Amino acid sequence: MTRLVVWRHGNTDWNAGGLVQGQTDVELNALGRQQAVDAAELLIRMRPDAIVASDLKRAADTAAALGALTGLSIGYDKRLRERNFGAWQGRTMTEVAELFPEQHARWSAGQEVGGDVETLDELGKRVADALVDAAALAPSGGTVVVATHGAAARQGVGHLLGWPSDQLRTLRALQNCHWAELTRDAQRGWQLAAYNVGPFGDRPVPPPV
Repeated sequence: MTRLVVWRHGNTDWNAGGLVQGQTDVELNALGRQQAVDAAELLIRMRPDAIVASDLKRAADTAAALGALTGLSIGYDKRLRERNFGAWQGRTMTEVAELFPEQHARWSAGQEVGGDVETLDELGKRVADALVDAAALAPSGGTVVVATHGAAARQGVGHLLGWPSDQLRTLRALQNCHWAELTRDAQRGWQLAAYNVGPFGDRPVPPPV
């Protein structure tokens, strides 16, 4: 049975300020770096065989904390990047609602946004493809940890599990430096074993962007 851990990056100043990050390359802040270390100390107990990360700094540096403990090199995959939010990036959701009211209304309803925002279907497919390729790096019975982003994690996991969009919307967004755990075997395929696991207890959840 293969185990796949889909890990959201640590906190950034844009998370703290409620700004839409998307594919903007924002770095971890001091809290985010500590979160990554704390989470890595738990994830190492899973004895990962491989680590793969989005090439954006906040995910790559989160993965580096686990790499430092395990001695594993980190592979990077651009398909694990966050959803491209186009003109929303760098704005608060309040600003988005004012500037793009129709798009924001569709986003709030769980619909495709339109404009230059990447579709949920495109996001789910590219991230799921990356997750499958990452999982293949582990030997049979092995564990792979993938560091990615909030919307990317949820949509990629949902696509991998074959969940419809309405069901996927029932999943709470991953908190910073929390993860989902999936397993796969030949008989049952991919299954969700755990979700929103991490070392910090409940905290307010920044938007998964």
